[in-house]
Amino acid sequence: MPFAAKVFKEEKKYTYADYLTWDDNQRWEIIDGEVYDMSPAPSNKHQFIIWEISRQIGNFLFDKTCQGRTAPFDVRFPESVICNDEIIDVVQPDIVVICDSSKLDERGCHGAPDFIIEISSPSTAYKDYTVKLTLYELNKVKEYWIIDPINKIVTVYTLKKDGNYGKPFTCKNKKKLKVITLEGLEIDLDSVFKAPIFE
Repeated sequence: MPFAAKVFKEEKKYTYADYLTWDDNQRWEIIDGEVYDMSPAPSNKHQFIIWEISRQIGNFLFDKTCQGRTAPFDVRFPESVICNDEIIDVVQPDIVVICDSSKLDERGCHGAPDFIIEISSPSTAYKDYTVKLTLYELNKVKEYWIIDPINKIVTVYTLKKDGNYGKPFTCKNKKKLKVITLEGLEIDLDSVFKAPIFE
């Protein structure tokens, strides 16, 4: 199947209860009851970006209360819905940071992380820039980054006082980028995009 393609075309909204019965050897996401296949495995560049940014975030969070996680790690929306049969949004963002530990349980995160990063590709771009953007805004994710490894661009969405994302900030050819939700943290983009793997 194509990477991140919609699957299961039946006229039905799938739920987290369905998700829990599926093959553990494949990665899936459900957005508004629609199922997306996450295979095959991400590219080498994709994995490197996750590794490098997670390293920087992890070092920053070492003595702090916020916690970071990387995919595969389930995030279930919204926090107000408890019953597995009623949850129709389950995603596996590439990187998340959660500052409210009560949202963490044995199955992942139940509720909105504070900060989400998705590393995009030509086959996932539509979902990252539209479907997931809408989902994260609706559920009040405070900060959402989309990283385009091909063009070395980071697009940043931050939640405004009205509860919506404002106009995104696009970063290209910048050495460091501040994380708004984690005061004091700057991601060194030189360490990400100037690695030998991008040459």
